[in-house]
Amino acid sequence: MRTHHDPQTLADAPSVLNRLARILAARGIDQHTVDALPDEPEPHAAEAVLHAVLPPRYRDALATNPQVLTWARQVAAQAAAPSPGARRQVTTGPSLLMAGVVGAGKTHEAYGAVRALVQAGIGVRWRATTAADLYAELRPSSDTDAERTLAAYGRVPLLILDDLGAAKSSEFVEEQTYRLINRRYNHLLPTLITTNLPIRDLKAHLGDRVTSRLAQMTTRVAFEPVDRRRLQRAA
Repeated sequence: MRTHHDPQTLADAPSVLNRLARILAARGIDQHTVDALPDEPEPHAAEAVLHAVLPPRYRDALATNPQVLTWARQVAAQAAAPSPGARRQVTTGPSLLMAGVVGAGKTHEAYGAVRALVQAGIGVRWRATTAADLYAELRPSSDTDAERTLAAYGRVPLLILDDLGAAKSSEFVEEQTYRLINRRYNHLLPTLITTNLPIRDLKAHLGDRVTSRLAQMTTRVAFEPVDRRRLQRAA
């Protein structure tokens, strides 16, 4: 393994930088503009970036569930700065399993939790997907790299995995879920999981290996059996 003092590594640096400059130039980006950017965005800038990438429905989501807010504080407390003076980043932390009926507000709380971290000044690299979309991405095809996709979801510091258990149970679903959960379990990566299934039913749907890890890595949050979407439409 090379170190920062490896002469070959240092010798490679100019060529790497030159290639990067050519890539930026090809995309119409001036290197001087890039150099002028601050190393770490200000909190309000980070909030603006988050607002741009959140699904429109959840751009103003606020976490209000006490257990979700506690989770956000715990993850923030474990955040670490990659270098002196840099903004603290999400690294490791606990996970949540939010269970409740359709429309109970689980997804809203999950996105609200991400916003809470950003508003607290914590850097967050995150992804969000539904379980059904994840399995669709992982099915073998000629134009996708399923292993690369799984690795990306497995190693991202924070993952929202929505609607776990909604897809039809199968050997493929159980195996891919296990590989993802096991990776995040082993590396203590915070994961926000929502499910419409009663927690007691997950074992039958996902198997012992997945539910055993979920039982240890997550705090389980039971939502009131109320479909808030229907209430809002009726109001």
